[in-house]
Amino acid sequence: MPGWVPEAARHYLVHTECGLSIRAIARSVARHPSTVLRQVRRWESLRDDILIDEALIRLARVVPRDPRSPKVKEPSDMTLQDRPIAATPDDETFEVEARRVLRRLCEPGAVLAVAPEMDKAVVVRDTAGGGTTRTAVVERAMAQALAVKDWIACVEPGRVARYRITQAGRAALGRMLAAQENAAHGAAQGFAEAQSGFDGPGLAVAGRPAVRKKPRFAPGDSPMAALARRRDRDGVPFLGANLVAAGERLREDFELAQMGARVSGSWDHVLSGVIDGGRAGAGADATGGSSAARARVEAALRDLGPGLGDVALRCCCHLEGLEQAEQAMGWSARSGKIVLRIALQRLRRHYAELGNAAGMIG
Repeated sequence: MPGWVPEAARHYLVHTECGLSIRAIARSVARHPSTVLRQVRRWESLRDDILIDEALIRLARVVPRDPRSPKVKEPSDMTLQDRPIAATPDDETFEVEARRVLRRLCEPGAVLAVAPEMDKAVVVRDTAGGGTTRTAVVERAMAQALAVKDWIACVEPGRVARYRITQAGRAALGRMLAAQENAAHGAAQGFAEAQSGFDGPGLAVAGRPAVRKKPRFAPGDSPMAALARRRDRDGVPFLGANLVAAGERLREDFELAQMGARVSGSWDHVLSGVIDGGRAGAGADATGGSSAARARVEAALRDLGPGLGDVALRCCCHLEGLEQAEQAMGWSARSGKIVLRIALQRLRRHYAELGNAAGMIG
């Protein structure tokens, strides 16, 4: 059983699937029987949640059963749906995907939506115009794992259940982001296990090249989202909902592509025109894996070209601020937001020409 499964859930599965008594479980884990009993009752009551019920059905298949154990009164297979049971995420995949999905759920108005007939869950977010935009696609097994961890909770049950991130999920995301940042900083200095020095970011010490620390944004915000909140004198948003949706689509594919490589890949070869073939990969399946996502990002960046592609990659994907992007590109102050809007307009047209292949609506 994966390491991310809570101890209380393990006790429930051992009791219901293997038929092990409450007292036997309590003795094996040095707990009082009443504590284990409360855990079992709590998880039984949680099975009204569609994701938790499916997760327990999935996990029950990996619980080793003793043929001498008593027969379970209500085996999990009785409630098994016709949908094929996908593989349970391992610990490494769980952490990478949890970091991606929880960051999306931290955004204002974001919810995870799932229905019995949906093969995957989606994260959608309210837009300024009163509509919604899809910001992430989540494997159903991963959504079930997040519910089991109590990092998401159902706030609107029904045919389409909606989940929001919990306080436990926000705390877990903070720990994962801090650990990732510390690991990256330690690897850059070459002493991952050593204590960090007192020299600030951007300073060279003892002949070592200066290490420029990447700016960190709050999980619930991004440069594009902050710019979308700005309005002109007439109250019209500087970035319309359709432009924000285009930028979010590019960021979603970028994150999926990075997840497959497990490292931050370089996209300079795309912007410099090394790869030929026009829109190669643009017709890939929008729900495909990391290779298909990378092909979609490459097609979008090639369509934008140098300049527009650079600012879209920096602000939408790498979450760089406009001021930092302007300095890196050598542009004048306050010109980045205009170029970014032009890039998003071009990107919106790119996705509109692809139609259903881009996964965009409207």
